[in-house]
Amino acid sequence: MQVAGATAFAPPFAAAAATSQWPIVEGPNTPKICLGGGRDEAGIRRVKQLGVNYVLGGAAGPAASLPWQEASIRAAIESAKANGLVLYNSMLENSFPNTIYGRPGRDEEIEKIRQTIRAAGKAGLPVIEYNFYAHRAMEGYFEETGRAGLGHTGFDYEKMKGLPPLPEEGAHSLDEMWNHMTYFLKAVIPVAEESGVRMALHPNDPPAPISRGSGQIMGTVAGWKKLISIVDSPSNGITFDCGVAREMGEDPVEVCRYFGSRDRINHMHYRNVHVMKPYERYTEVAFDEGQVDMFGVMRELVRQKYTRTIYPEHPRMFDYDREYNKLQGGGRSGGYPGGGGYTGTVFNVAYARAMMQAVYASM
Repeated sequence: MQVAGATAFAPPFAAAAATSQWPIVEGPNTPKICLGGGRDEAGIRRVKQLGVNYVLGGAAGPAASLPWQEASIRAAIESAKANGLVLYNSMLENSFPNTIYGRPGRDEEIEKIRQTIRAAGKAGLPVIEYNFYAHRAMEGYFEETGRAGLGHTGFDYEKMKGLPPLPEEGAHSLDEMWNHMTYFLKAVIPVAEESGVRMALHPNDPPAPISRGSGQIMGTVAGWKKLISIVDSPSNGITFDCGVAREMGEDPVEVCRYFGSRDRINHMHYRNVHVMKPYERYTEVAFDEGQVDMFGVMRELVRQKYTRTIYPEHPRMFDYDREYNKLQGGGRSGGYPGGGGYTGTVFNVAYARAMMQAVYASM
């Protein structure tokens, strides 16, 4: 896929460091910081002003209804390119419940996903991200307050423990969910391979042990490892989230090494947490104050020659964003209690880029 504005990039980080060139910026052989957004002129300016050249799709990309059409994907890619951006990854929204729950009609859904993957490959979209939740465990979240009133997002499993299954979802054992996942992977990954598309499954976040009566197939690192073993292909990969790895009590650097060395990180979420009890009680905090070794994770990505996208996500709520929201007549932003807006995003991008530059400058 052609990278918009590639000729304006300096040499890759390693080359820049070796020749004492500065600034050290992203290149073809480095990871790429990405953001959502860029849906209108103002949004595009906000993304570009941060020096970000890669964006995630979704509402701004291919239509959410399945199957996606090659023409609509290509139009989204070309629209991004015209604004100096690269549309690199689009989310396959949870529009395939029969597949997730193993219900009649899943073969029809899977065929639409196979058509979507083929269309993405023809249009030049490198990555399709997706979830496979039996239930998205949002009930345990709450807002906490950090330094000087900074908005944090807390999670406590006790707030959702024992909640009954929802009628439209039902309860599904871990074995059931793995059977449904296996059926799905064996049907779609060969098509993804043929199409030159990488699939990136996001982990269960939060990794609650049971969510509304259902097991969480991506709620443990053992589950992440099992996923990539079902169909052994670079097209069958994960969205590596270093924050979730820490939520599970794991060492994110070691987890990064395991999946990076196998070329199974197809997208990456970069964030930090403070964990009081693995899986059950933690707080999402600013990048510089949690328990994840953010420099170590970035260094490991570079060591594994990872060149795909890094999303510095879940911005914290700063006062400036609170004041802006009030002026706009809105409430909270960010989608999570304690989640922030553009100010938090600026902090995240600046921190991620500083870590990346520090890694390459130290090599």
